[in-house]
Amino acid sequence: MADLKRPAFDADQRSSLLGWFQLQREIVVLKTDGLAEADVHRVVIPTSPLMTVGGLLSHLRWCEHLWFQVAYSGVAESENPMFEDDPDDNEFIVGQGKPLDQLVAEYEEECRRSDAVIAAAGLDDRGAGTTFPAAGATLGWMIHHMFEETARHAGHLDLIRELLDGEKSYF
Repeated sequence: MADLKRPAFDADQRSSLLGWFQLQREIVVLKTDGLAEADVHRVVIPTSPLMTVGGLLSHLRWCEHLWFQVAYSGVAESENPMFEDDPDDNEFIVGQGKPLDQLVAEYEEECRRSDAVIAAAGLDDRGAGTTFPAAGATLGWMIHHMFEETARHAGHLDLIRELLDGEKSYF
């Protein structure tokens, strides 16, 4: 098991927020450790067939891109499948058929790109994107939102992993 750490009790607000956010990202990757390739895209929740390990990794990758590249930095939305009209939830689908190591690598690379944006700005700085109303939110708001998004899906991954192969862990 990876050596996951919570932020220090006496961390300043920025360090605390980013520490908790990073912990959730690490938990997402941890939930893929040792997963059989055959299970990456296996559906275990019949009412949510796109919610697979692969689908969630792809979704989280594109959420990182949406908030830190498109909404905050103002990068064109054209490369992000979340903006395509059809089909709905395309960001879950674009990961279908990709091997686990590629999905993890793409997610981690997008997180590094996000981290570079975050490191260069203040929490009260406003996004440069204009595509949708929340694009004008502060970077701090966007980080809080992505922390919530990542934590929610880390919980989904925890349950999906247990349903796939019985693997359980505190994190």
